[in-house]
Amino acid sequence: MSGLDRFVDRLSPPRRVRRGATLTLVFASVLVTGAATGSWSDEADEGRKTATPSVRPDAAAPLGGAAGDAADAAAEAMADGKSAEAAAEEAVSRSGDRWGSVYSHGEFQKFEQALDGAYTGVGLWARRAADGRIEVSRVSEGGPAALAGIRAGDRLRSVDGRRVAGRPVTEVVSLLRGDRAGTPVELGLERGTRAWSETLRRARLSTDSLRVAELSRGARLIKVDAFTKGSGEAVREAVREAPEGAGILLDLRGNSGGLVSEAVTAASALVDGGLVATYDVRGEEKALHAERGGDTGRPVVALVDGGTMSAAELLTGALQDRGRAVVVGTRTFGKGSVQMPSRLPDGSVAELTVGHYRTPSGRAVDGRGITPDLEAEDGAEARAETVLTGLGPPS
Repeated sequence: MSGLDRFVDRLSPPRRVRRGATLTLVFASVLVTGAATGSWSDEADEGRKTATPSVRPDAAAPLGGAAGDAADAAAEAMADGKSAEAAAEEAVSRSGDRWGSVYSHGEFQKFEQALDGAYTGVGLWARRAADGRIEVSRVSEGGPAALAGIRAGDRLRSVDGRRVAGRPVTEVVSLLRGDRAGTPVELGLERGTRAWSETLRRARLSTDSLRVAELSRGARLIKVDAFTKGSGEAVREAVREAPEGAGILLDLRGNSGGLVSEAVTAASALVDGGLVATYDVRGEEKALHAERGGDTGRPVVALVDGGTMSAAELLTGALQDRGRAVVVGTRTFGKGSVQMPSRLPDGSVAELTVGHYRTPSGRAVDGRGITPDLEAEDGAEARAETVLTGLGPPS
Protein backbone atom coordinates (compact mmCIF):
# COMPACT_ATOMS: atom_id res chain seq x y z
CA MET A 1 0.00 0.00 0.00
CA SER A 2 1.48 3.48 -0.25
CA GLY A 3 3.34 5.98 -2.21
CA LEU A 4 4.04 9.54 -1.40
CA ASP A 5 3.81 12.46 -3.52
CA ARG A 6 3.63 16.13 -3.85
CA PHE A 7 0.09 17.05 -4.95
CA VAL A 8 0.58 18.32 -8.44
CA ASP A 9 -2.76 17.30 -9.80
CA ARG A 10 -3.99 19.72 -12.32
CA LEU A 11 -7.33 21.27 -11.77
CA SER A 12 -9.36 22.66 -14.62
CA PRO A 13 -7.36 24.95 -16.92
CA PRO A 14 -6.24 27.61 -16.67
CA ARG A 15 -6.11 27.14 -12.92
CA ARG A 16 -2.92 25.80 -11.40
CA VAL A 17 -2.53 23.23 -8.71
CA ARG A 18 -3.13 24.45 -5.20
CA ARG A 19 -0.67 23.02 -2.74
CA GLY A 20 -2.73 23.88 0.28
CA ALA A 21 -0.25 24.05 3.11
CA THR A 22 2.46 22.52 0.92
CA LEU A 23 1.56 19.21 2.44
CA THR A 24 0.52 16.30 0.34
CA LEU A 25 -3.06 15.19 0.53
CA VAL A 26 -3.31 11.46 0.56
CA PHE A 27 -5.81 8.81 -0.41
CA ALA A 28 -4.55 6.06 1.81
CA SER A 29 -4.41 2.74 0.13
CA VAL A 30 -1.55 0.45 0.57
CA LEU A 31 0.57 -1.70 -1.63
CA VAL A 32 2.76 -3.93 0.36
CA THR A 33 5.58 -4.24 -2.06
CA GLY A 34 6.29 -1.94 0.13
CA ALA A 35 3.57 0.47 0.22
CA ALA A 36 1.66 2.80 -1.82
CA THR A 37 -0.36 5.67 -0.80
CA GLY A 38 -2.99 7.26 -2.77
CA SER A 39 -1.50 10.66 -2.74
CA TRP A 40 -2.21 13.96 -4.39
CA SER A 41 1.06 14.38 -6.14
CA ASP A 42 3.41 13.42 -8.86
CA GLU A 43 5.76 10.91 -7.37
CA ALA A 44 5.70 7.17 -6.78
CA ASP A 45 5.72 4.81 -3.78
CA GLU A 46 7.47 1.97 -2.19
CA GLY A 47 6.82 -0.86 -4.35
CA ARG A 48 4.05 0.52 -6.06
CA LYS A 49 2.40 3.50 -5.12
CA THR A 50 -0.59 3.31 -3.75
CA ALA A 51 -0.32 4.96 -0.52
CA THR A 52 1.78 6.74 1.91
CA PRO A 53 1.87 10.17 3.28
CA SER A 54 4.07 12.82 2.03
CA VAL A 55 5.27 15.92 3.60
CA ARG A 56 8.16 18.07 2.65
CA PRO A 57 10.79 18.44 5.33
CA ASP A 58 10.46 22.20 5.12
CA ALA A 59 6.70 22.15 5.07
CA ALA A 60 4.45 22.86 7.95
CA ALA A 61 0.72 23.22 8.26
CA PRO A 62 -1.42 24.59 11.02
CA LEU A 63 -2.31 21.67 13.23
CA GLY A 64 -5.76 21.29 14.67
CA GLY A 65 -8.17 18.58 15.75
CA ALA A 66 -6.64 15.11 16.00
CA ALA A 67 -3.40 16.30 14.38
CA GLY A 68 -3.08 19.00 17.00
CA ASP A 69 -3.81 16.46 19.74
CA ALA A 70 -1.09 14.17 18.38
CA ALA A 71 1.39 17.05 18.22
CA ASP A 72 0.57 18.13 21.78
CA ALA A 73 0.88 14.56 23.05
CA ALA A 74 4.24 14.17 21.30
CA ALA A 75 5.55 17.45 22.72
CA GLU A 76 4.46 16.54 26.26
CA ALA A 77 6.05 13.12 25.98
CA MET A 78 9.32 14.63 24.78
CA ALA A 79 9.32 17.05 27.70
CA ASP A 80 8.83 14.10 30.08
CA GLY A 81 11.56 12.05 28.42
CA LYS A 82 9.08 9.55 27.01
CA SER A 83 8.45 8.29 23.48
CA ALA A 84 6.86 11.05 21.42
CA GLU A 85 5.91 8.60 18.68
CA ALA A 86 4.12 6.27 21.10
CA ALA A 87 2.24 9.20 22.62
CA ALA A 88 1.18 10.39 19.18
CA GLU A 89 0.03 6.88 18.24
CA GLU A 90 -2.12 6.75 21.36
CA ALA A 91 -3.68 10.13 20.51
CA VAL A 92 -4.42 8.99 16.96
CA SER A 93 -5.94 5.76 18.27
CA ARG A 94 -8.24 7.72 20.58
CA SER A 95 -9.37 9.87 17.64
CA GLY A 96 -11.26 6.91 16.14
CA ASP A 97 -9.73 7.57 12.69
CA ARG A 98 -9.60 4.10 11.10
CA TRP A 99 -7.09 5.30 8.49
CA GLY A 100 -4.98 7.37 10.89
CA SER A 101 -1.32 6.39 11.26
CA VAL A 102 1.90 7.64 12.79
CA TYR A 103 5.24 7.07 11.04
CA SER A 104 8.67 7.40 12.54
CA HIS A 105 11.10 9.70 10.79
CA GLY A 106 12.87 6.68 9.31
CA GLU A 107 9.68 5.02 8.08
CA PHE A 108 8.57 8.22 6.45
CA GLN A 109 11.92 8.63 4.74
CA LYS A 110 11.63 5.13 3.30
CA PHE A 111 8.22 5.96 1.87
CA GLU A 112 9.64 9.09 0.27
CA GLN A 113 12.62 7.24 -1.16
CA ALA A 114 10.17 4.84 -2.79
CA LEU A 115 9.08 7.63 -5.09
CA ASP A 116 12.03 6.93 -7.38
CA GLY A 117 10.08 4.05 -8.92
CA ALA A 118 11.96 1.25 -7.15
CA TYR A 119 12.02 -0.22 -3.66
CA THR A 120 13.60 -2.92 -1.56
CA GLY A 121 11.07 -5.47 -0.42
CA VAL A 122 9.56 -8.88 -1.08
CA GLY A 123 7.12 -8.02 -3.85
CA LEU A 124 3.71 -8.37 -2.31
CA TRP A 125 0.73 -6.10 -1.82
CA ALA A 126 -1.41 -6.27 1.28
CA ARG A 127 -4.76 -4.99 2.43
CA ARG A 128 -6.95 -5.27 5.47
CA ALA A 129 -9.64 -7.93 5.05
CA ALA A 130 -13.20 -7.52 6.30
CA ASP A 131 -12.32 -9.45 9.49
CA GLY A 132 -9.47 -7.03 10.25
CA ARG A 133 -6.67 -9.42 9.36
CA ILE A 134 -3.94 -8.60 6.84
CA GLU A 135 -4.39 -10.30 3.49
CA VAL A 136 -2.08 -10.55 0.48
CA SER A 137 -3.90 -8.81 -2.35
CA ARG A 138 -1.32 -9.40 -5.07
CA VAL A 139 2.26 -10.54 -5.62
CA SER A 140 4.86 -9.15 -7.98
CA GLU A 141 5.76 -11.59 -10.72
CA GLY A 142 9.32 -12.81 -10.30
CA GLY A 143 9.69 -11.24 -6.83
CA PRO A 144 10.76 -13.09 -3.67
CA ALA A 145 7.15 -13.63 -2.52
CA ALA A 146 6.07 -15.07 -5.87
CA LEU A 147 9.12 -17.35 -6.08
CA ALA A 148 8.27 -18.69 -2.61
CA GLY A 149 4.77 -19.62 -3.76
CA ILE A 150 2.92 -16.92 -1.84
CA ARG A 151 -0.24 -15.88 -3.64
CA ALA A 152 -3.16 -13.50 -3.46
CA GLY A 153 -5.62 -14.41 -0.70
CA ASP A 154 -2.98 -15.74 1.70
CA ARG A 155 -3.22 -14.24 5.19
CA LEU A 156 -0.17 -12.59 6.72
CA ARG A 157 0.06 -13.49 10.42
CA SER A 158 3.45 -12.09 11.38
CA VAL A 159 6.62 -10.40 10.14
CA ASP A 160 9.86 -11.34 11.91
CA GLY A 161 7.84 -12.71 14.81
CA ARG A 162 5.67 -9.60 15.22
CA ARG A 163 1.99 -10.28 14.86
CA VAL A 164 0.39 -7.96 12.32
CA ALA A 165 -3.31 -8.32 13.20
CA GLY A 166 -4.66 -4.93 14.17
CA ARG A 167 -1.64 -3.01 12.86
CA PRO A 168 -2.11 -0.34 10.17
CA VAL A 169 -1.29 -1.74 6.74
CA THR A 170 1.32 0.96 6.30
CA GLU A 171 3.10 -0.29 9.42
CA VAL A 172 3.05 -3.83 8.08
CA VAL A 173 4.55 -2.53 4.86
CA SER A 174 7.39 -0.85 6.72
CA LEU A 175 8.19 -4.18 8.40
CA LEU A 176 8.36 -5.92 5.03
CA ARG A 177 10.64 -3.37 3.45
CA GLY A 178 14.31 -2.91 4.14
CA ASP A 179 17.28 -0.71 3.37
CA ARG A 180 19.36 -3.36 1.64
CA ALA A 181 18.67 -6.15 -0.83
CA GLY A 182 19.56 -9.60 0.46
CA THR A 183 18.44 -9.03 4.04
CA PRO A 184 16.14 -11.78 5.40
CA VAL A 185 12.57 -11.36 6.61
CA GLU A 186 10.45 -14.13 8.09
CA LEU A 187 6.74 -14.17 7.26
CA GLY A 188 4.08 -16.11 9.14
CA LEU A 189 1.39 -17.09 6.64
CA GLU A 190 -1.95 -18.84 6.52
CA ARG A 191 -3.93 -20.35 3.65
CA GLY A 192 -7.15 -22.05 4.59
CA THR A 193 -6.29 -24.48 7.40
CA ARG A 194 -2.57 -24.43 6.60
CA ALA A 195 -0.23 -22.19 8.61
CA TRP A 196 3.47 -21.92 7.83
CA SER A 197 6.52 -19.67 7.99
CA GLU A 198 8.61 -18.53 5.05
CA THR A 199 11.96 -16.73 5.17
CA LEU A 200 12.48 -14.48 2.16
CA ARG A 201 15.40 -12.38 1.01
CA ARG A 202 14.50 -8.82 0.16
CA ALA A 203 15.31 -7.68 -3.37
CA ARG A 204 15.50 -4.43 -5.28
CA LEU A 205 12.28 -4.34 -7.28
CA SER A 206 10.80 -1.95 -9.81
CA THR A 207 7.34 -0.47 -9.65
CA ASP A 208 6.19 -1.02 -13.21
CA SER A 209 2.45 -0.77 -12.78
CA LEU A 210 0.98 -1.02 -16.26
CA ARG A 211 0.74 -3.77 -18.85
CA VAL A 212 -0.78 -3.61 -22.33
CA ALA A 213 -2.02 -6.53 -24.41
CA GLU A 214 -3.96 -6.94 -27.63
CA LEU A 215 -7.38 -8.60 -27.51
CA SER A 216 -9.54 -9.98 -30.27
CA ARG A 217 -10.85 -7.66 -32.97
CA GLY A 218 -8.12 -5.14 -32.32
CA ALA A 219 -9.30 -4.20 -28.83
CA ARG A 220 -6.64 -3.25 -26.29
CA LEU A 221 -6.30 -4.40 -22.68
CA ILE A 222 -4.70 -1.85 -20.35
CA LYS A 223 -4.01 -3.37 -16.93
CA VAL A 224 -3.12 -0.83 -14.24
CA ASP A 225 -1.88 -2.38 -11.01
CA ALA A 226 -1.37 0.91 -9.18
CA PHE A 227 -1.20 4.61 -9.94
CA THR A 228 2.53 5.14 -9.54
CA LYS A 229 4.59 7.95 -11.02
CA GLY A 230 4.16 8.03 -14.78
CA SER A 231 1.33 5.50 -14.93
CA GLY A 232 -1.27 8.09 -15.95
CA GLU A 233 0.77 9.20 -18.94
CA ALA A 234 1.41 5.53 -19.78
CA VAL A 235 -2.37 5.02 -19.97
CA ARG A 236 -2.67 8.00 -22.29
CA GLU A 237 0.08 6.65 -24.53
CA ALA A 238 -1.50 3.18 -24.63
CA VAL A 239 -4.83 4.72 -25.68
CA ARG A 240 -3.19 6.90 -28.34
CA GLU A 241 -1.34 3.92 -29.81
CA ALA A 242 -4.42 1.68 -30.00
CA PRO A 243 -5.77 1.09 -33.53
CA GLU A 244 -8.28 3.69 -34.61
CA GLY A 245 -11.74 2.92 -33.21
CA ALA A 246 -10.48 -0.06 -31.19
CA GLY A 247 -12.11 -0.60 -27.82
CA ILE A 248 -10.28 -0.25 -24.51
CA LEU A 249 -10.61 -2.73 -21.65
CA LEU A 250 -9.28 -0.88 -18.62
CA ASP A 251 -8.50 -3.52 -15.99
CA LEU A 252 -8.40 -1.98 -12.49
CA ARG A 253 -8.88 -5.18 -10.53
CA GLY A 254 -6.63 -5.35 -7.50
CA ASN A 255 -5.54 -1.74 -8.02
CA SER A 256 -5.27 -0.46 -4.46
CA GLY A 257 -4.86 3.15 -5.48
CA GLY A 258 -1.87 5.41 -5.61
CA LEU A 259 -1.28 8.94 -6.77
CA VAL A 260 -4.48 10.81 -7.42
CA SER A 261 -2.68 13.01 -9.92
CA GLU A 262 -1.92 9.91 -11.99
CA ALA A 263 -5.53 8.73 -11.86
CA VAL A 264 -6.65 12.15 -13.09
CA THR A 265 -4.12 11.96 -15.93
CA ALA A 266 -5.47 8.52 -16.83
CA ALA A 267 -8.99 9.95 -16.93
CA SER A 268 -7.69 12.65 -19.26
CA ALA A 269 -6.92 9.92 -21.80
CA LEU A 270 -10.61 9.08 -22.17
CA VAL A 271 -12.55 12.30 -21.55
CA ASP A 272 -12.29 15.76 -23.04
CA GLY A 273 -11.66 17.78 -19.90
CA GLY A 274 -14.29 18.29 -17.25
CA LEU A 275 -14.87 17.11 -13.71
CA VAL A 276 -13.19 13.94 -12.41
CA ALA A 277 -14.04 14.24 -8.71
CA THR A 278 -14.75 16.64 -5.90
CA TYR A 279 -13.29 16.38 -2.44
CA ASP A 280 -13.55 18.24 0.81
CA VAL A 281 -10.69 19.07 3.11
CA ARG A 282 -11.84 20.19 6.55
CA GLY A 283 -15.09 21.42 5.07
CA GLU A 284 -13.63 23.24 2.07
CA GLU A 285 -14.86 21.87 -1.27
CA LYS A 286 -12.30 21.39 -4.04
CA ALA A 287 -12.38 19.80 -7.47
CA LEU A 288 -10.19 17.76 -9.80
CA HIS A 289 -10.53 18.24 -13.55
CA ALA A 290 -9.20 16.28 -16.51
CA GLU A 291 -7.17 17.93 -19.23
CA ARG A 292 -8.82 18.51 -22.57
CA GLY A 293 -8.04 16.47 -25.66
CA GLY A 294 -8.81 12.94 -24.50
CA ASP A 295 -10.14 10.26 -26.86
CA THR A 296 -13.93 10.27 -26.51
CA GLY A 297 -14.63 8.09 -29.53
CA ARG A 298 -13.60 4.58 -28.65
CA PRO A 299 -15.74 2.24 -26.53
CA VAL A 300 -14.44 1.60 -23.02
CA VAL A 301 -15.12 -1.05 -20.39
CA ALA A 302 -13.66 -0.74 -16.88
CA LEU A 303 -13.11 -4.02 -15.05
CA VAL A 304 -13.16 -3.81 -11.23
CA ASP A 305 -13.39 -5.94 -8.10
CA GLY A 306 -13.23 -5.71 -4.31
CA GLY A 307 -9.53 -4.90 -4.53
CA THR A 308 -10.16 -1.76 -6.59
CA MET A 309 -9.53 1.05 -4.12
CA SER A 310 -8.97 4.73 -3.57
CA ALA A 311 -7.56 6.52 -6.65
CA ALA A 312 -8.70 3.60 -8.83
CA GLU A 313 -12.24 4.08 -7.52
CA LEU A 314 -11.97 7.78 -8.25
CA LEU A 315 -11.18 6.99 -11.90
CA THR A 316 -13.89 4.33 -12.13
CA GLY A 317 -16.52 6.65 -10.70
CA ALA A 318 -15.57 9.44 -13.10
CA LEU A 319 -15.79 7.22 -16.18
CA GLN A 320 -19.08 5.69 -15.02
CA ASP A 321 -20.77 8.95 -14.05
CA ARG A 322 -19.80 10.64 -17.28
CA GLY A 323 -21.07 7.75 -19.39
CA ARG A 324 -17.60 7.12 -20.71
CA ALA A 325 -17.27 3.47 -19.65
CA VAL A 326 -19.39 0.47 -18.81
CA VAL A 327 -18.19 -0.88 -15.46
CA VAL A 328 -18.04 -4.68 -15.16
CA GLY A 329 -17.08 -6.82 -12.17
CA THR A 330 -17.89 -6.70 -8.46
CA ARG A 331 -18.42 -3.84 -6.02
CA THR A 332 -15.21 -1.94 -5.32
CA PHE A 333 -13.59 -1.62 -1.90
CA GLY A 334 -15.00 1.74 -0.79
CA LYS A 335 -11.93 3.77 0.22
CA GLY A 336 -12.77 7.38 -0.47
CA SER A 337 -11.24 9.37 2.35
CA VAL A 338 -8.51 11.97 2.15
CA GLN A 339 -5.55 11.93 4.53
CA MET A 340 -3.13 14.74 5.24
CA PRO A 341 0.29 14.15 6.83
CA SER A 342 1.56 16.51 9.52
CA ARG A 343 5.07 16.73 10.89
CA LEU A 344 5.28 16.23 14.67
CA PRO A 345 7.80 17.84 17.06
CA ASP A 346 10.10 14.80 17.12
CA GLY A 347 10.23 14.48 13.32
CA SER A 348 7.67 11.70 13.07
CA VAL A 349 4.59 12.15 10.90
CA ALA A 350 0.91 11.76 11.74
CA GLU A 351 -1.39 11.01 8.81
CA LEU A 352 -5.04 11.72 9.58
CA THR A 353 -8.30 11.82 7.67
CA VAL A 354 -9.35 15.35 6.79
CA GLY A 355 -12.09 14.79 4.22
CA HIS A 356 -13.73 12.60 1.56
CA TYR A 357 -14.14 12.60 -2.18
CA ARG A 358 -17.19 12.19 -4.39
CA THR A 359 -17.74 11.20 -8.00
CA PRO A 360 -18.83 13.82 -10.57
CA SER A 361 -22.51 13.10 -9.86
CA GLY A 362 -21.95 13.58 -6.12
CA ARG A 363 -21.83 9.94 -5.05
CA ALA A 364 -19.85 9.18 -1.91
CA VAL A 365 -17.42 6.28 -2.24
CA ASP A 366 -16.06 5.83 1.28
CA GLY A 367 -17.60 2.79 2.93
CA ARG A 368 -19.84 2.18 -0.08
CA GLY A 369 -17.69 1.46 -3.07
CA ILE A 370 -18.84 1.64 -6.66
CA THR A 371 -21.47 -0.76 -7.97
CA PRO A 372 -20.69 -2.09 -11.48
CA ASP A 373 -23.15 -1.64 -14.32
CA LEU A 374 -22.84 -5.39 -14.89
CA GLU A 375 -22.10 -7.69 -11.96
CA ALA A 376 -19.63 -10.45 -12.87
CA GLU A 377 -17.24 -12.45 -10.71
CA ASP A 378 -16.32 -15.75 -12.32
CA GLY A 379 -15.20 -15.16 -15.87
CA ALA A 380 -15.38 -11.41 -15.39
CA GLU A 381 -12.72 -10.62 -17.99
CA ALA A 382 -14.48 -12.70 -20.65
CA ARG A 383 -17.76 -10.96 -19.83
CA ALA A 384 -16.03 -7.59 -20.08
CA GLU A 385 -14.61 -8.47 -23.50
CA THR A 386 -18.09 -9.52 -24.67
CA VAL A 387 -19.55 -6.21 -23.49
CA LEU A 388 -16.75 -4.30 -25.19
CA THR A 389 -17.39 -6.13 -28.46
CA GLY A 390 -21.09 -5.33 -28.21
CA LEU A 391 -20.49 -1.63 -27.68
CA GLY A 392 -18.71 -1.19 -31.00
CA PRO A 393 -17.58 2.21 -32.20
CA PRO A 394 -19.95 5.12 -31.48
CA SER A 395 -22.21 6.11 -34.34
